[in-house]
Amino acid sequence: MVKIAIAGGTGHQEVAREIIDALVASGKHEITIFSRGSNAPTGLPSATKWQTVDYQDKNSLVQGLQGVHTLLSFVQLLSDPNQESQRNLIDAVVLAGVKRFAPSEYGSKGTTDMGWWDGKQKIRQYLEEVNRTEKVIDQQTLQVLEYTLFQPGLFLDYLAFPHKTANHVEPLQIGFNFERLRAMVVEGHEDAVITLTTAADLAAIVARAVEYEGTWPTTSGIRGNRLTFSQIIEIGERVRGRPFEVGKVKLEDLEAGELKSSWDLEAVHKAVSPDEASAFQKTVSIGFLLSSAKCAWDSSGEMNQTFPDYKFTSAEEFLTRIWERKP
Repeated sequence: MVKIAIAGGTGHQEVAREIIDALVASGKHEITIFSRGSNAPTGLPSATKWQTVDYQDKNSLVQGLQGVHTLLSFVQLLSDPNQESQRNLIDAVVLAGVKRFAPSEYGSKGTTDMGWWDGKQKIRQYLEEVNRTEKVIDQQTLQVLEYTLFQPGLFLDYLAFPHKTANHVEPLQIGFNFERLRAMVVEGHEDAVITLTTAADLAAIVARAVEYEGTWPTTSGIRGNRLTFSQIIEIGERVRGRPFEVGKVKLEDLEAGELKSSWDLEAVHKAVSPDEASAFQKTVSIGFLLSSAKCAWDSSGEMNQTFPDYKFTSAEEFLTRIWERKP
């Protein structure tokens, strides 16, 4: 049994809820979910505990982390531009002697051109700084903190929009619209690669990683499917039985902040306020396309190598199941 703490596991943290469910289903762990509020969060599995914490108080965090083996963070990046909460968590983890830490990642390998994920880069750099001062135990030089970055790429579930295919992750549209037979592609980068992994597969791999007795790699890339834009469109046309309208945008226009496309995204994450939604949709579309052209979504495969027996959900089988017989 491993004692696990979850930071940011309440509110709109859909990915956290997927992973919490997978950890609970294993029946092997004691799970405590940190909450900023003083009242018990609703909807959490009965097998979990919850604890009020103040992310600005390191002493409080150290106290709450006593005896914890692994801390998984899902702290909302947009709500904390300077990433003070996660920095404090990392400091507290070191002070409390927590063995393992996973920061709030669960997406792309790179962060280039995705300003909404600047916080990820800040935390990656901070974790590197923390480990620059090594510790020596029994004449072995070890990291100050064992940590990993879980990077599954894009959720395959998003290609089912507007249909919900995960227990908690809500439908979201990004770059492809299977319902309306549309796709956006950067001209000349039709073979840009995207890693696509279901939310359920991510949760299953994280649950396995928690039990893994070896040392976590610094990066835990998860490759459910590795496909180019062209291959995704080809799959879409097969499962939908009709051609897609492919809007090709120029790299130089995107770099200039212009999205010359005939269609826009229809849904954004719940963490984005309604008055910011329109601007954020454009920002996400441009950032996703630019970053894809620069290999940001081509996740590495460390977790595939660590768990070679795990069978990931096939994109074509998944999308066929969702879209067959749909108008």
